[in-house]
Amino acid sequence: MDIRFAPDPARYPRLATTELRAGYLIENLFQPGTVQLLYTDVDRAVVGGVVPTSQKLVLGTAKELASTYFAERRELGVINIGGKGSIAVDGKSFSLEKRDCLYIGRGSQKIEFASGDPKSPAWFYLVSYPAHAAHPTRLATPKDAEPVNLGTQRDANERTIYKYIHLNGVKSCQLVMGFTELKEGSIWNTMPPHTHTRRTEVYLYFDVAPDAVVFHFMGPAEETRHLVVRNGQAVLSPPWSMHCGAGTRHYSFIWAMGGENQEFADMDQIKVEALR
Repeated sequence: MDIRFAPDPARYPRLATTELRAGYLIENLFQPGTVQLLYTDVDRAVVGGVVPTSQKLVLGTAKELASTYFAERRELGVINIGGKGSIAVDGKSFSLEKRDCLYIGRGSQKIEFASGDPKSPAWFYLVSYPAHAAHPTRLATPKDAEPVNLGTQRDANERTIYKYIHLNGVKSCQLVMGFTELKEGSIWNTMPPHTHTRRTEVYLYFDVAPDAVVFHFMGPAEETRHLVVRNGQAVLSPPWSMHCGAGTRHYSFIWAMGGENQEFADMDQIKVEALR
């Protein structure tokens, strides 16, 4: 498990491009046959990528968690962005197609990942936060999600938000998770932008074409910076930073949050004219 101490807002304005990327961008999450985990000091989140091939992969614990198994005091959400796969939680197996989500509650002891076809493996993306309460493990598909249509063609930000883990959906302790799909021809996500100092957010960009990128914008409104992000890469967004992006082509992204509350609409909006 890698450990990441995110730069604070005092250091942020002085970071070179390489330092900015090292602080906030997670580049190599999906490696065949491995479990890749990153532990950040921002709300003690764990971000991971699991790509089983010919053998199952087990989600184990690490020294940083000081636990006998990964979910002893944690909950996690998993969304598959690859080929068909399955996750077994304490012996019960759940099949996940692309874009399906599995919430795994605190106290789940054995978590195993498998792919249906090693030549087209599943890409399991996971985000985990500490949990003080246990909720049942539950599978959700896009048909189960709560869709919200936002944006306009004029503003190039028509998009559909699919909510999986939230107050009116899959129950959790503090995790909120889902994904956003942009309409063809739209490029802007989360515009106008916002912050929410009461919780952290992590973005995972996927379905980004090999010859395309997403420019992810971050920072306080008066001093924005950008990260160039490619397919399967994630961005840590601390509570003081806004988060929005624009792609050179159609893409989707997974959002996950943890913090003081689970109110999806708890946002501090930033007017476009305030951006610098």
